[in-house]
Amino acid sequence: MPSLRVISPDEHRDYLATLPSTSFLQTPGWAKVKAEWRAEHLAWVDDQDRIVGAALVLYRQLPKLKRYLAYLPEGPVIDWSTDRLGDWLDPMVRHVRKQGAFAVRIGPPVVTRRWSAAQIKEGIADPEVRRLGQVPPLDRSAAGARVVAQLHELGWRQQSAEGGFAAGQPQFVYQVPLVRVSTSSTAELEPHTEESLLKGMNQLWRRNIKKADKEGVEVSVGTASDLKAFHDLYVHTAERDHFTPRPLRYFEVMYDALNADEPDRLKVWLARHQGDLVAATLAVRVGRHSWYSYGASSTEKREVRGSNAVQWAMMRDALAAGATVYDLRGITDTLDADDSHVGLIQFKVGTGGEAVEYAGEWDLPINRALYKAFQIYLARR
Repeated sequence: MPSLRVISPDEHRDYLATLPSTSFLQTPGWAKVKAEWRAEHLAWVDDQDRIVGAALVLYRQLPKLKRYLAYLPEGPVIDWSTDRLGDWLDPMVRHVRKQGAFAVRIGPPVVTRRWSAAQIKEGIADPEVRRLGQVPPLDRSAAGARVVAQLHELGWRQQSAEGGFAAGQPQFVYQVPLVRVSTSSTAELEPHTEESLLKGMNQLWRRNIKKADKEGVEVSVGTASDLKAFHDLYVHTAERDHFTPRPLRYFEVMYDALNADEPDRLKVWLARHQGDLVAATLAVRVGRHSWYSYGASSTEKREVRGSNAVQWAMMRDALAAGATVYDLRGITDTLDADDSHVGLIQFKVGTGGEAVEYAGEWDLPINRALYKAFQIYLARR
């Protein structure tokens, strides 16, 4: 049974570097991005004091009280295949209780279901289908089901996928696998080629990538000095699409913090047409997992397809870096053709990837009265 201790950010970083990948939200750098939260780095160690699991815990204080929500976004990084999850989670709960936590929120990085692009397209076309869950999945994960069952047994409460808390991470995401089953062996995985990735996309995506190239769209990787140009376009996008943009300083901190953990962990990508910035994105890679994190596009010159061009450049870069998955992050679970959110999934489905459902976020109330007050506070917000 592993024991728990506090570690330094450097120890945390060194341990994560030994793993194939982990969520960027569980890296030491992310603690600096979320500076309004108090951060703590924890490790599970074996009987020889070797680290076998780790967590970034972010403590968010309740208004006017010295009590906290302990939040582990897309974590902790532990052995989720175990049949004894309590041996890992119980020591962590005892620790955060001593730190003044009234509740713990975790996000197990465990997949529960997957759907193919073809299944999603059929679902959108079917007027009887409103939600992804109405479509029988391509794959149900036995390991994911085991985690969900254990969390229920241990008293954890699954949170709604809609999420009310600002910190909440998406339960449904869209991913493009960058590996495929080898033609020579059914058990072996081999990297995609650029040609096979393109072949997996729908006709519209392939046409748009080709059009961007023909129109002379140039995609490049920027530096910290290009964050201002990215942010200007992002603010323009926010005004057009009616969402509240983050300030430039947030992205400057994110760029410096993640790249301090490892050079090129976060890259800013810029697509230009005849000198005009038509699309810009931020991409994050931790080991073999690459994420499209933020995006922006110009209302002018949409016909040159800068957004497709920059996505294709990021995919090729992830493939060249040895990543096994390109993650386009959150989608809603709607397949209702009349829902305004369906356009997002339709754009991502064009890449030919798959919709992936994770176990979602789970709360464990420690002080039930405070937890109930916290839920009322969130509902009123």
